[in-house]
Amino acid sequence: MNRKFVEMMKLLNIYLNHFPRHEKYALCSRIRNTAYQIYDLITEAQKRYHKKTTLVNLDITHEQLRMQMHLANELGYLGYKDGRINVDEIGLQSAHRYIAISTLIDELGRMIGGWMQADKGKVLS
Repeated sequence: MNRKFVEMMKLLNIYLNHFPRHEKYALCSRIRNTAYQIYDLITEAQKRYHKKTTLVNLDITHEQLRMQMHLANELGYLGYKDGRINVDEIGLQSAHRYIAISTLIDELGRMIGGWMQADKGKVLS
């Protein structure tokens, strides 16, 4: 899971660096902090014996990241390059970026869901 998170974070940082300047300390910063919080929760869940609460918090934080990226896409921020709107490729580039990052976020979510199911099965055994 750590490897998948790092792969997602590398791509996410590239995209966040292109956000418009007026969003650098707002939505961009919030997305980055939410992603780092996910990493913290992954680490915490790996170390805890009783994982249920941590995994629920991880799942909630993952959903927050997914919704924040959806908002960024709806606001058109994924179509920016170097802080400016890229008029020539706005639709194509924005769609490509959103699909690429959403795929990684969804894969991470499936891993979290599997982890939750495995932990639930462990408790029942």
